[in-house]
Amino acid sequence: MLESVTSAALASALDGLAARQRAIANNIANVNTPGYTAERVSFESALAASVAEHDGHAAATSQRSLEPTRLDGNNVNLDTETLSNVDTVLRFQFASQAAGNQFSAIRAALKTV
Repeated sequence: MLESVTSAALASALDGLAARQRAIANNIANVNTPGYTAERVSFESALAASVAEHDGHAAATSQRSLEPTRLDGNNVNLDTETLSNVDTVLRFQFASQAAGNQFSAIRAALKTV
């Protein structure tokens, strides 16, 4: 269809950021759960490699944090999660706006045909 490397990369970025947001929410919800280890979501390296190969499709991966734990075995740091949340929200807003601008440009081009 009309999928470019840019639109595929934006969709992959939005998917990865949404997965990260869910992980952050789970981490915060389990901040006091004994034995819970924080989840970390990454996709940026895979996305950069995919864009370099002129594809743009990349999946997010999830792994458990290896950060030190408290005495109860939990390693969720509320400060880290809060900062990660702010960063993720800003990145999601930026990617959403870029995707919307791309669709607006395509719509405008189609109207002139």
